[in-house]
Amino acid sequence: MEPSESGAPNGQRRTESGERAGDQGGELLTVGQRFDRINDNAQEAWSRTRDTVENFKDVLDIDGRVARHPYGTVAAALGIGYVLRGGIFSPLTARLVGFGLRMGLRLAAIPFLQNELLGIVESVGSGAGESAEGSGEGSSAKGRKGQSKTTNKGR
Repeated sequence: MEPSESGAPNGQRRTESGERAGDQGGELLTVGQRFDRINDNAQEAWSRTRDTVENFKDVLDIDGRVARHPYGTVAAALGIGYVLRGGIFSPLTARLVGFGLRMGLRLAAIPFLQNELLGIVESVGSGAGESAEGSGEGSSAKGRKGQSKTTNKGR
């Protein structure tokens, strides 16, 4: 059976068994005293929260980051707001991600293709130079000497 509370003068409450609600160690609390306790607890919680936020700001060095990179900070705030607002799964985000991927692949592919093409051209150029030196000049000169000897022998 739960004790029922009845109204008492001066903001005090009594239970069915005759004990006063909020009675701690024999002291009687009025509404004003309860209000003061609640106020003290709220102020203590507020000061702890403020100290925690200050510690968090010191660890992240938010003021220093804003001073060093103001545009980056604004961009980060806009991005966080966009994500928190629910813009992640919007058609605009799909278009932006698609555009970013296309540009990124193009920018990444251009140097790769350039290096590959330069490698192919160098290998073709060095292969052609060796074959030109080995077969072009050398073999044509040998061929001429051989032809002249055979033609001389044949006369």
